[in-house]
Amino acid sequence: MVSIGYFLSCEEFGPKELVRQARQAADAGFERLWISDHYHPWNDTQGQSPFVWSVIGALSEAVDLPVATAVTCPTVRIHPAVLAQATATAAVQLDGRFVLGVGSGEALNEHILGDPWPSADVRLEMLEEAVEIIRTLHGGGTNSYSGKHYTVENARVYTLPPEPVPIYVSAFGPKAAEVAGRIGDGFVSVQPDADMVNAYREAGGKGPAQGGFKVCHARTAAEGLTTAHRIWPNEGLPGELAQVLPQPKHFEQASELVTEDMLSLPTGPDPEPYVERVRAFADAGFDEVHVAQIGPDQDEFFRFWREEVAPLLK
Repeated sequence: MVSIGYFLSCEEFGPKELVRQARQAADAGFERLWISDHYHPWNDTQGQSPFVWSVIGALSEAVDLPVATAVTCPTVRIHPAVLAQATATAAVQLDGRFVLGVGSGEALNEHILGDPWPSADVRLEMLEEAVEIIRTLHGGGTNSYSGKHYTVENARVYTLPPEPVPIYVSAFGPKAAEVAGRIGDGFVSVQPDADMVNAYREAGGKGPAQGGFKVCHARTAAEGLTTAHRIWPNEGLPGELAQVLPQPKHFEQASELVTEDMLSLPTGPDPEPYVERVRAFADAGFDEVHVAQIGPDQDEFFRFWREEVAPLLK
């Protein structure tokens, strides 16, 4: 069976609550942590967006679980040379239990400095260069780099972990899966899509495939679905909207078209839908799966998972 982790949502919870949830996740038997990296939430109802690198520092003192970003965009809002330093520090704090998950990003987070939002193909080019820069700086010494998209001059990351930080690449389509297989130490997706895992493998990817999904445990399935629709209606938006809409208010406007029945996630008190979703990822070839509980009732969710879901997965 796959390794099960908990997905900490920086869009929905503040830094102290995220650390509290991480402790609860460890106590409930979760084996690892994912944490999102956003500047904005998807909508104002979610209402939070702490700086992920500060939260990771706190997590390193609170729990002994591995931590991965899901995912960081290393191309526009933060220069890859800066992220090389941030991720090296995170890996030192976590004694090597840190994975940098990267992706081509969303305009929602990356537009804030006024930079143009590139096409998908250009974003993948930038992602490849960014990963190359991060790996070069993690190799030690003073380095310069002159590429199509980035320049680095006489940069050295002094605080380095004993081993380079693993870099996993997120992919939602064939081109990105090919890039993930070619440059990534692992693969990231939020869909149990066997074709994407196979494309990653066929492109040379040998590392773990990480997946994740949202749930809403509640007294009834209908209550959970209503809560999920209120807080995360953007989960039902199709196509490339998540990559190109620039502001939370635009997601709110688009989400007016999303009805409750358009959301597909486990809700309610029955453990079987949660088990089935984990199994869907396992059957698609994923090695690690992360679960995110939507809404304020985190304490009851962790009890439910520990006592009712986890025994079925064993």
